[in-house]
Amino acid sequence: MSEAPRPLTLLVAAIGGEGGGILAQWIVDAARHSGLPVQSTSIPGVAQRTGATTYYIELFPVPIDALGDRRPVFALYPGIGDLDVMLASEFAEAARAVARGFVTPERTLLIASSHRVYAIDERGAMGDGRVDHARLAASVRARARRALVDDLRRVAGKSGVSLNAVLLGALAASGALPVPQESFEAAIRESGVAVDANLRGFALGLGHRMPDAIPAPPPDAAFKRPAPPGPPVLERRAEATFPGPAHAALREGLRRLVHYQSMAYAALYLVRLEPVWRAEAAAGGGGRLVAEAARRLAVRMSYEDVIRVAQLKSAPARVARVRAGVGAGKGEPVAIVDYFKPGIDELASLLPPLLARPLLALAERRGWRGTAHLGMKIKTTTVAGYARVRLLAGLRRWRPRTWRYVEEQRAIEQWLADTIAAAGMDLALAHEVAASARLPKGYGETRRRAAASLALIRERVIAPALDGRLDPARAADALANASVAAEADDSGKRLAAVLDAVEAASAAHAAG
Repeated sequence: MSEAPRPLTLLVAAIGGEGGGILAQWIVDAARHSGLPVQSTSIPGVAQRTGATTYYIELFPVPIDALGDRRPVFALYPGIGDLDVMLASEFAEAARAVARGFVTPERTLLIASSHRVYAIDERGAMGDGRVDHARLAASVRARARRALVDDLRRVAGKSGVSLNAVLLGALAASGALPVPQESFEAAIRESGVAVDANLRGFALGLGHRMPDAIPAPPPDAAFKRPAPPGPPVLERRAEATFPGPAHAALREGLRRLVHYQSMAYAALYLVRLEPVWRAEAAAGGGGRLVAEAARRLAVRMSYEDVIRVAQLKSAPARVARVRAGVGAGKGEPVAIVDYFKPGIDELASLLPPLLARPLLALAERRGWRGTAHLGMKIKTTTVAGYARVRLLAGLRRWRPRTWRYVEEQRAIEQWLADTIAAAGMDLALAHEVAASARLPKGYGETRRRAAASLALIRERVIAPALDGRLDPARAADALANASVAAEADDSGKRLAAVLDAVEAASAAHAAG
């Protein structure tokens, strides 16, 4: 007795601007054109490479006419280990699907472009923060039943067609769906979107031969815009004062902070790190701790605020980068509209502490914090728009007088003091304390949650370890687990469970 047919499942992951929604709709329309039952849902992500939007599709391999009065029941979301086809418009998104268990060697055909669009964490890291491509490729090969991967963005770009059309052609060529070529072409025509170009892209993907090996991404000179050259006197001082393993992070940190604030602020960066190095050297360390602290401190001292955003948006080289990114020719006009949505916290961040604190207290009582925002659209390619943003960027000299600056510096000093104290007890613990500074990131509600998580970790793990109530080796392991839990779950439930387990284990150890 043969098995009853089951729905075929597909997941499409695409980052902003790569036409994932259109690609998913083409697949749905092609299935309908073939007379097959089909359903699709989308799961919105975050634009500009902090996440992807995914589109889930189920289609039944039996025509509706052959089903009579029966209809298949479709799921709304993909199940772990339950995918027949995974389509990814960027390689890290393919690896992300593997890591989450959607791609399995028993079942899943993976079709992906091997190019990278680097994530914010990769670009924002001190030094080269890119995820190792070879590791991503190995995981994809190991977990997919079959992997069809090539630099399809390059293939599409050489012919002036869209990536999503090439991916559709690769899907059709794979034979994974009981949908003929003509139905895919009909879906493109019926969409009415750049029909001729998309048909050419589809034909290109249909006839493209995928390589046996997953190609590495080409060298990307624009991966990370280099900071302006740093002050030689400070860089020489850093090289003379600190060990070799920290030099690369120190150079980049100095350049970053001079551009962010001033020479004096960059000099403060070195002053703050000197006690860390002395504590590490006294404990027999070779520079690993101070290198970690240098990376984290530079990021914390250059926290994102509205002044920084305005500074970056009004940078002279930005227009040239945007023009190159959209392929504008010489003399072609390009308009840039920047969207701002400042809230109570952003307003308070510009005020002195005496004004900011009562404003935030009032906003907390009235429920305005996190809900009240002022939406603005500023055309920064006009004289008036550019002047407004430059005026805001010019408040950089005012920054040290603001509430946000005072609060950030207080938190930094506490974190450094904890790192130095931990170094006198155990270098592994000190390294985890230094690394915990990665938790506060972003702005607004996201940053408040992260800062609250770090404060809770300090109260329940770091402080007990420094007071002698928690064994340093156990504390280092607990701190590493707590930091991972805080990053993995915005709700705080996973972090609370880890901290409860740490306290239970500590109590049991003390009782034994």
